[in-house]
Amino acid sequence: MDILAGITTLTLARWQFGVTTVFHFLFVPLTIGLGFLVACLQTAAYRTKDEHYDRMARFFGKLFLINFAIGVVTGIVQEFQFGMSWSSYSTFVGNIFGAPLAIEGLLAFFMESVFLGVWIFGRGRVSARVHLASIWLASIGTLLSAVFILAANSWMQHPVGFAIDKATGQAVMTNFWAVITNATFFGAYFHVVFAALLTGSVFMLAIAAWHIRRGQQKDAFIKVAKVAIVVTLLAALGTCFMGDTQARQMDTQQPMKMAAAEAMYNTANGASFSLLTIGDLTGNPLFQIRVPHLLSIIADNSLNGQVKGVKQLQAADVKKYGPGNYIPVLWVTYWTFRLMVGLGLLMIALGALGLWLMRKKRLDRSSWFLRFASLMLLAPFLANSFGWIFTEEGRQPWVVYGLLKTSQAVSHISVGYLATSLIGYTAIYSFLAFIEIGLMIKVARKAPEELSEHDDEKPLELVY
Repeated sequence: MDILAGITTLTLARWQFGVTTVFHFLFVPLTIGLGFLVACLQTAAYRTKDEHYDRMARFFGKLFLINFAIGVVTGIVQEFQFGMSWSSYSTFVGNIFGAPLAIEGLLAFFMESVFLGVWIFGRGRVSARVHLASIWLASIGTLLSAVFILAANSWMQHPVGFAIDKATGQAVMTNFWAVITNATFFGAYFHVVFAALLTGSVFMLAIAAWHIRRGQQKDAFIKVAKVAIVVTLLAALGTCFMGDTQARQMDTQQPMKMAAAEAMYNTANGASFSLLTIGDLTGNPLFQIRVPHLLSIIADNSLNGQVKGVKQLQAADVKKYGPGNYIPVLWVTYWTFRLMVGLGLLMIALGALGLWLMRKKRLDRSSWFLRFASLMLLAPFLANSFGWIFTEEGRQPWVVYGLLKTSQAVSHISVGYLATSLIGYTAIYSFLAFIEIGLMIKVARKAPEELSEHDDEKPLELVY
């Protein structure tokens, strides 16, 4: 029996892109968030001349560099796939994406690489101010990189500033500024930036809590934990606020995605929101916990606002775009949305509890909180992944909303070829994950002194 029987090129291409993209995005928010926090720690060391902050900047800087290196490697594969598996998509959007992606590579990635090099090799060789500026410029580079990547993704969600060339059928950019200032972009960008800061701060807090519980460098790690707690709470609230803003925008631009988030089949005013569903999502669940009017508040900022249902939106899309299925996979959108939101609320609780313990001066003595903080290490990574799966799956069947379907974007290549590349990429990425996790654990478990013993950097007092 042919094991590939019934499997299409489209299915394999989607799985391949999904696997590699989710894996790559595990590194992106940590790079942005941890880079910013390391820059903050080094700034504190520069201004206070406190050895603890300096050692913590070096300590978490090593973790930042490991993550950055693996992130670069996995990111390169994304661009290869556009040409290999999604050539029809590349042809259609090439005139739009060429400019922002070129700027991202020439400006943002150049900044990251150059100034990280100065930061890595410049300690003791350049002035303290230049060394401090280098990590801030590298951090700014990561933020700029996100600008152009998210501008491209936002155009896929809400195409603007373009025209269709009648001769070629390709999208042609007519207004670069409109693409960069896409209304969808602003919400998405700040949502991602807050989520990245949340990822970096929870990561930093989890590791600091682990060391505090073991009595290793408590004075230094408590200072780091306090910084991480404040950033965790602020970033979690910022992420929540931007997500709420995006929800109302989504209800206007992609109403099917809003209906799919609740698996709501029929239009309703004052629509309720289900916190939990046991059983199927077709309207006959075994058990549900519902909050009256909450979906209308999320979608319309109104108690009795109208939320359109899947059935009505499907009929409208058929009338507008022609025959076809315009409904995403509802169980995926339903559960990824709730897992994302649930983990976000847990991280708000983490920051709030930590701040309360800081005010009570009991942070280092609260073993339950330190254990909770350590266990939350994976929470932001999972929330980021669920959020992107919801965002991209909820747009289906469109790869460019309203213009190009995913089924029209795939390359005309054999199933065998894609199956081979999928297996190959999965194997390589699994190996990289093994290396990444191993290195991270090895570095994170060591006390800062152990990491500094063999460094060739000049002593702290000579640097500052």
